[in-house]
Amino acid sequence: MGEKSLGFSRGISRPLSVTCRQDGGAAFDLQSGRIPALYPRTELAKDVAIPLVPPIAGEFSIGHAVASKAAVDALLAQAAAAGAALTDQHHDRPWGIYSGYFRDLDGHLWEVLWNPELEDI
Repeated sequence: MGEKSLGFSRGISRPLSVTCRQDGGAAFDLQSGRIPALYPRTELAKDVAIPLVPPIAGEFSIGHAVASKAAVDALLAQAAAAGAALTDQHHDRPWGIYSGYFRDLDGHLWEVLWNPELEDI
């Protein structure tokens, strides 16, 4: 994760343990033993011994669940104010959630979502 994205994600995320690695990666401690990590594609390819292929836009997105539709709107506005590019405006999705997408300063795709099935957000 680039320095721009790291600072950006710290600025818009709720308190979360983020570990910066010397190879440019970042790991997010979500508790319960789950630690998603972002690495530069070159370093990840070396680490898992796979060939480096050209990037494909939208290979994955980072989900950020919030407590309400208003919180989705506010976080998307905050992301845009911080320099993110909104890629999909917030709206109700057919499967019952409300969400919108943005691309952060290093090109990572984020979905900010409210899901009525998620409690304790």
